[in-house]
Amino acid sequence: MMGKIIFYEDKNFQGGSYETSSDCPELTSYLSRCHSCRVESGNFMVYDRPNFMGNQYFMRRGEYSDYMSMMGMSECIRSCRMIPVHCGNFRMRIYERENFGGQMHEMMDDCDSIQERFRMSDCQSCNVMDGHWLMYEQPHFRGRQMYMRPGEYRSFRDMGMGMGGMSGGMRIYERENFGGQMHEMMDDCDSIQERYRMSDCQSCNVMDGHWLMYEQPHYKGRQMYMRPGEYRSFRDMGMGMGGMSGGMRFMSMRRIMDNMTM
Repeated sequence: MMGKIIFYEDKNFQGGSYETSSDCPELTSYLSRCHSCRVESGNFMVYDRPNFMGNQYFMRRGEYSDYMSMMGMSECIRSCRMIPVHCGNFRMRIYERENFGGQMHEMMDDCDSIQERFRMSDCQSCNVMDGHWLMYEQPHFRGRQMYMRPGEYRSFRDMGMGMGGMSGGMRIYERENFGGQMHEMMDDCDSIQERYRMSDCQSCNVMDGHWLMYEQPHYKGRQMYMRPGEYRSFRDMGMGMGGMSGGMRFMSMRRIMDNMTM
């Protein structure tokens, strides 16, 4: 039986709608926004970025009148995949490092903790031979999820996920001490005001990678280098309130990568 999901522009299944029984790489081609959905049959994975990237959420048959509140999502659904029914065997190899490096273990059933079962502290690549799987960032099937169908996954970064297994890149906060609005980023952002309607950034938590933060949109103005760690107040780094000293604010961020262009 084919699955079917219906997306609605507004909460409580109001406004324009779009229904699909297959993968949809860009929902905004059909709806300008999406604030509720109804899964009439089957199982789906929804994503908060186009092309099946970003944070992922599993949806089974049911009604989601306000899915952002119900599921703790901070962004609207931008793409979705239908999860097909699989009746055969399940088999997957997980690796400690990217490109199938480090420890390797083969799994054919559920595992509620790779650390307890395999003494494995991280999983950064995998090879799904049979079946469809959900991977979780925390033990006992908790935290953010990632849907894996048969194929080779040399790096979870290729799927819009950060390094270090499934952890994200950076969380930015509107106020000091991780207060106010929070948004999680896994890619460059040329304007937090345009993307998140966020007027300021005064603290952040860098989970993965190395970042440059800029006082102006589009990577202009003074910069601050951020490596993994918690930054409760930029004043602790010799910066003033409002992002940078002199009343400046952080308005764009980008990852420091080998192929980065300035």
